[in-house]
Amino acid sequence: MRVLITGATGFIGTALSDALSARGDTPVPLRRGGHDPNPGWDIAAGRIDDDALDGVDAVVHLAGESILPPWTKAKKARIMRSRVDGTDLIARAVAKASTPTLLTASGMDFYGDRGEDLLTESEPPGDGFMSRVTQAWETAAAPAVAAGARVAHLRSSLVLDSSGGSLPKMMWPFRFFVGGRIGGGRQWWSWISLEDEIRAILHVLDTGGIRGPVNLASPNPVRNSEFMTALGAAMGRPSWFPTPRLLLEAVLGAGAANALLLESKRVVPEVLSQTGFGFTHPEIGPAMAAAVH
Repeated sequence: MRVLITGATGFIGTALSDALSARGDTPVPLRRGGHDPNPGWDIAAGRIDDDALDGVDAVVHLAGESILPPWTKAKKARIMRSRVDGTDLIARAVAKASTPTLLTASGMDFYGDRGEDLLTESEPPGDGFMSRVTQAWETAAAPAVAAGARVAHLRSSLVLDSSGGSLPKMMWPFRFFVGGRIGGGRQWWSWISLEDEIRAILHVLDTGGIRGPVNLASPNPVRNSEFMTALGAAMGRPSWFPTPRLLLEAVLGAGAANALLLESKRVVPEVLSQTGFGFTHPEIGPAMAAAVH
């Protein structure tokens, strides 16, 4: 299988490319600007190389502006634009080339702050900036859907690995013995190991009946306090030092602090479970131990 990947040099893209190569598939990175021998694209110019999708069996679209704060007005515009414009450009290229499969990155932020609700793929969207971004992100794939491509939206949760993503930033306070729960600690956090994230993407890629939203999350979400306790235990550190909400809001801004750390999202992987996917790391303790070593 020949798979075109945007964001191929990022945290998830690198691991996915390695996994595809390991099983005998051919990952093809779509580069910003492009350079021989790999095809290129330019989101701002609305351009993608004419031959970018030649001989491609599937596209996995992972590229997007980092969501790390501060969320200035300009930063929020870049977050929205990079996802919507980039996905629209890819979706139109998929439609033009009649590429059969498009998997697009999305996120659990689609659901917004939902308290104790158990969130399967059939749940409606929430509100807030990141929920609006994710809804627009998924909608931007419409040209590929209209052309008959199989389109799946990968609603990823927190991906656990010390090599990238959010976990290394969470590890720093524990290195200095000041780690602990965030805010009240009762908000639900959904998570998935990097190994299971990649295995799940390959499962969606290989399973022709899967289309639409797919929650990439462990079947066992945990409260933030349990997540942080597991992180401390994996690092051999205590988890007794809470980070107050007011401090987070002062440092990150209220919008970013709430969306990224304080909202409650109890996401479960109904589609993966119904299509026979088995998790290597279904429980937070062993998953965290594997992630930090």
